[in-house]
Amino acid sequence: MNLTPDQIIFWQRGIIIINATLVFTWLVMALLVLASWLVTRKLSASTKISPGQNLLEVLVQGIGNQIEEVSQQKPEPYIPFIGTLFIFIAVSNLLTIIPGYQPPTGSLSTTAALAICVFFAIPIYGIKKQGIASYFKKYYLQPTPFMLPFNIIGRFSNTISLSVRLFGNVMSGTMIVAILLSIAPLFFPIIMQAMGLLTGLIQAYIFAILAMVFIAAATTNQ
Repeated sequence: MNLTPDQIIFWQRGIIIINATLVFTWLVMALLVLASWLVTRKLSASTKISPGQNLLEVLVQGIGNQIEEVSQQKPEPYIPFIGTLFIFIAVSNLLTIIPGYQPPTGSLSTTAALAICVFFAIPIYGIKKQGIASYFKKYYLQPTPFMLPFNIIGRFSNTISLSVRLFGNVMSGTMIVAILLSIAPLFFPIIMQAMGLLTGLIQAYIFAILAMVFIAAATTNQ
């Protein structure tokens, strides 16, 4: 049993390795690009809209409402980044219903890359909102300058916790389904698969919300 999609290698030559993580990550990205093109190519401002546009508007509105509740700020600047994180993770996890598919979020390299994106997004949004001097004074030198080393460690620990939390939950869900398949191949895996889909959505939501919490802490003036 493979613990992560990193262990499933499709092609290798020297140090160049194409594993399941790469293949399914690009598959998810291609699927999202295609879906977004199909939905947005004929957007309409009238009351009669396509089901795809309706779903898109509901999704964007829902993400915007959550961002506004968490940050108490206008959601528009954050929707592209937070929305992309949520949709990518959610689709990556939901596609587990397809036989043979391995969620790229079950790889620590994928979750670490997503967390690193959040790590760099925090100062980018913070500096853009408050200016570089005000951002570093508030975010790293409070409550006293002596806390600087601990604040820096805290920023890195946030990144690590984001990546490990998502990786651990997705990997454990995959392992449980695989174990139940070997024990009771008919009934229990179906229930666990349904629960896994729900868990996948919850994990996408938690990751996106935590990312927004960290960004909100860097962009508020309090």
